[in-house]
Amino acid sequence: MPQPAIIVPADPLAPRRPDPHFALEARTVRELGGDVVLLDHDALLGGDAKEAVRRVPRGRGPLWYRGWMVPSDAYADLGEALAARDCTLLTTPAGYRSAHELPGWYGVFEGATPNSVWLPCTSPGAPPDAAALAGAAELLGGRGPAVVKDYVKSRKHEWAEACFVPDLADPAGLGRVVARFVELQGDDLAGGVVLRRYEEFVRDDGGRAEEARVWWLDGEAVLVGPHPDTPQLAAVPDLTAVRPLVRALGCRFVTTDLARRAGGNGTGSGTRTGGGNDDDGRQWRVVEVGDGQVSELPRGADLAALLSALLAA
Repeated sequence: MPQPAIIVPADPLAPRRPDPHFALEARTVRELGGDVVLLDHDALLGGDAKEAVRRVPRGRGPLWYRGWMVPSDAYADLGEALAARDCTLLTTPAGYRSAHELPGWYGVFEGATPNSVWLPCTSPGAPPDAAALAGAAELLGGRGPAVVKDYVKSRKHEWAEACFVPDLADPAGLGRVVARFVELQGDDLAGGVVLRRYEEFVRDDGGRAEEARVWWLDGEAVLVGPHPDTPQLAAVPDLTAVRPLVRALGCRFVTTDLARRAGGNGTGSGTRTGGGNDDDGRQWRVVEVGDGQVSELPRGADLAALLSALLAA
């Protein structure tokens, strides 16, 4: 099989060049002897996948995508459009959805990640009704704090208004946070609403969780570094328990965000919320799983280590 190429978004203002956000990655690929091809990201999101891949050479063969996040359905369209040009995405649409959306990966990581339930949103802009939210809260124990997100992302920067639920036993408060989350997500809401048990993680003196992002290729960790939101924090996670879960997921290129749980479970309920029984209560927890193609790299990351692994895959 020929060496994979890396497909990155083109600069909307200069479509023959990579998007500035991915220019350093593109340059590093070329320095490593690899090929870069360009994607019209706006056309893809606009529903014209054929136009989006117009600059991809026919017969180029295997491709890894490194770019902006795309909805799972749009990624499937991208796969079809590339196949028509005799090109193959090395992460299949099914694999992308499994790693990108919480319902796809949660069953494998259950017990190693905060307990979660989800409610599909069938009407755009409409949050789940009060009865559905009450049922979901009951599945999480009916009381204690939780966080709200969709299948892909949270709004943690609007923590108090659209992310954190102080007590699931307060249905009005739960409904208010969920409604605000759905409102702010708007058309970007992915799949539905997820409720996750809140767990308290070890934090530095500035109150920031000591979180790490691990990049996995074919079940092996090829890059370990800080989370992009806190590039100055150099957490070094224990991967012993996570590695077999990543392999069980069966997706070729994924990321896991990991943090150490602080003493106690942070639920306010006096019960541990799944996974691990370290005596000091500081085990590493899976905060999030993601598809590696659309996961952000922290500032100063070793691009060559990651990209050379992709080119050799």
